[in-house]
Amino acid sequence: MRVLISGAGIAGPALAHWLHRGGIEVTLVERAGAPRVGGQAVDVRGAARSVVERMGLMSEVMALRLDERGVATVDDRGRRTSEMPADAFGGEGFVAEIEIMRGDLARVLYEATRDHVDYRFGDRIVAIEQARDGALVRFADGGEERFDVVVGADGVHSGVRALAFGAEAEYVRPLGAYMAWFSVPDPGDLDHWMYMYNAPGGLVAAVRPERDGIAKAYLSFTSDEPGLERATVHEQQRRLAERFAGARWRVPELLAALPQAPDFVLDSISRVRVENWSRGSVVLLGDAGYCGSPLAGLGTSLALVGAYVLAGELLAARGVAAFGAYQEKLRDYVAAATELPPGGIGAFAPRGRAMIRMRAMSMRMMLRWPMRQILAGQFAKAGAFDLPEYEAATAQ
Repeated sequence: MRVLISGAGIAGPALAHWLHRGGIEVTLVERAGAPRVGGQAVDVRGAARSVVERMGLMSEVMALRLDERGVATVDDRGRRTSEMPADAFGGEGFVAEIEIMRGDLARVLYEATRDHVDYRFGDRIVAIEQARDGALVRFADGGEERFDVVVGADGVHSGVRALAFGAEAEYVRPLGAYMAWFSVPDPGDLDHWMYMYNAPGGLVAAVRPERDGIAKAYLSFTSDEPGLERATVHEQQRRLAERFAGARWRVPELLAALPQAPDFVLDSISRVRVENWSRGSVVLLGDAGYCGSPLAGLGTSLALVGAYVLAGELLAARGVAAFGAYQEKLRDYVAAATELPPGGIGAFAPRGRAMIRMRAMSMRMMLRWPMRQILAGQFAKAGAFDLPEYEAATAQ
């Protein structure tokens, strides 16, 4: 069986790891010219933590985890209005026990698979012709090859999904906000805490520590304007400066750092829902098929757990017959993990000062009854899945 995976982020290399372990020939195509660096901090929690342990990669992940002590909200002058330590909820709160930069986690997975997987950087799939015995795939470089299975693990704006399932608008629902993230010099006074600031008009700014004198900045704003994620970087940064003009706290220095940021990315905050994750010999994995947006916060868990289950079913069924079992096993877990937290965008980015004060007050109540019980249920979603035992996938 030959498997082609599109996307060298988290889900794609994780799937490649398991398939290679089961003796499957894997090709992985990535449109970027090299493994992507940077990106936001992601967490490894719940069932995803068990997956990483079964992969034998926990020591590598732990060596790269961030030293974050918690998350705090601040006012215009930088005074704390609420806080949640990282050890709240057993290390499974807003900041998890294992936080790692997305680029670092992707690199761990790439290094674990690079010698066994045919990685093709700087290329992409441009056409998929389905047949009874697989799919004929055409690449941007002009080459054509036949594969038994094609996996779209290429994110919210999946090219594989567009080719095999239909237009993005059918599956991606913008939630009315954009988020940008980029690296900045560490200001030196974060003390291992992530700080988040809200300003009227649906504005959110945040800074969280990384290491080696670097911090990660986030700027988010509410907007129903479509397509800004496809604009030029210059236009995206211009719009950020326009929307955040007059905001206080550290916002002016973050805006000043925008032009020098080497890893600036802006995207819409969106949910992805595909009713059936497979079509013929093509199957979707991770954000390409199911995504609750950054607000739901379990994208990495879904990528790692989804890769494990898809690989296990492919190795058991040796082909597309695996797709039904893959979706059936994950259906309830995905439904719970992609559900938005109470309040959605309005709670994340309140528009008025009164709502901002109410949000800070609710944050202060999160460690007390009854809010603690409500949040405990929300955070428990990451672990609400019993990993199946796949002999072919776990055999060394």
